[in-house]
Amino acid sequence: MNTNHLVTALLLGTGLLLQSCGNKEAGKQGAAAHMQAAAVPVTTAQVGQEVVTGIRAYPANVVPLQETEIRAEVTGYITNIYVADGAYVSKGQRLYEIDRVRYSAAVDQARANLEIARANLARVEKDLQRYQKLADQDAIAKQTLDYAFTDVNNQKAQVQAAEAALTTARTNLNRAVIVAPFAGNIGISQVRTGALVSAGSTLLNTVSSTNPIAVEFQINEKEIGEFSNLQTGKSSTEINLTLPDGSTYGSLGRISTMDRAVDPQTGTLKVRASFDNPANTLRAGLNLTLNVKSTTAHEEMVIPYRAIFEQLGTFSVYTVNDSSTVDLKQVKLGQKLGDKVVVTQGLQAGERIVVDGVAALKQGAKIVENNAAANPANNPQKK
Repeated sequence: MNTNHLVTALLLGTGLLLQSCGNKEAGKQGAAAHMQAAAVPVTTAQVGQEVVTGIRAYPANVVPLQETEIRAEVTGYITNIYVADGAYVSKGQRLYEIDRVRYSAAVDQARANLEIARANLARVEKDLQRYQKLADQDAIAKQTLDYAFTDVNNQKAQVQAAEAALTTARTNLNRAVIVAPFAGNIGISQVRTGALVSAGSTLLNTVSSTNPIAVEFQINEKEIGEFSNLQTGKSSTEINLTLPDGSTYGSLGRISTMDRAVDPQTGTLKVRASFDNPANTLRAGLNLTLNVKSTTAHEEMVIPYRAIFEQLGTFSVYTVNDSSTVDLKQVKLGQKLGDKVVVTQGLQAGERIVVDGVAALKQGAKIVENNAAANPANNPQKK
């Protein structure tokens, strides 16, 4: 009887041991399945390096190479306007006339006064010659000869004054007709025929050159060396414009001028590019975008732009380590190249980064790479 109880106890103990081992194995398999289920499926890519050709865009505005305000140089009434508003004018072309008849009469009067002064000078010079002969003969008082010398000197001064008055009258007559100082387009007239204008104060119009024309923009102080090379021709690149309607301007530009000093508050420098403008498409004051197409001198690190996400003004990516978990890394970005972007700091060439599935990740998350599904060319079943 005791023997039977012993056998039964042994059988029960063996069963319990087997059940316990089975439960442990099932627990391990369940934990492994749970960990596999917790891994986030993502697609990844390697940080590549390549020579970058990209376009940098700068806000810009159009400024004439020459521009001047046309103001009245004499006082009077506008008697003629020779050009239409907005017309193209040539250098020296007549624009306005101000009381020309009045100033022409002033020239005639000044010329007549000069002739009178010269005639009086000739008269007193002859008197002096006669008095000198009489003085040589002691026929007149010496005081009379002195008076004759004084009269001649005074009359010479009168001639000089008359000549100066004639010069002033001729200058005013020339200024009564205002001409274009250079070729360009004239604006809308600020005065009309019959208006009273004052010398030096009344604005009549504005003239600006149109071809070629300049486009001004600001560059960062770190770019000064590059743009200096463009200006001197040591390097070349394509410079074009995007107009306000989104179209591209037909002619390419060239760097013509760089300002003398950097703005210490903004760290920027004003640069001027010159463009041909035969059809006057680029008008003074126009706001547009200047594009500089450039190629880097060395390889840059490039990643897909969709791998980037922003938090509180900082840009980050998830890198993949050897244990198939992710690390969050902050990066600094360079120029954007379509669906790619240059990374200037934060990554190393050859690192693996998460491209798709970023939104479901957090620091240290487990991942499962699913690159074949993301790229049908690598999945024979989808060909």
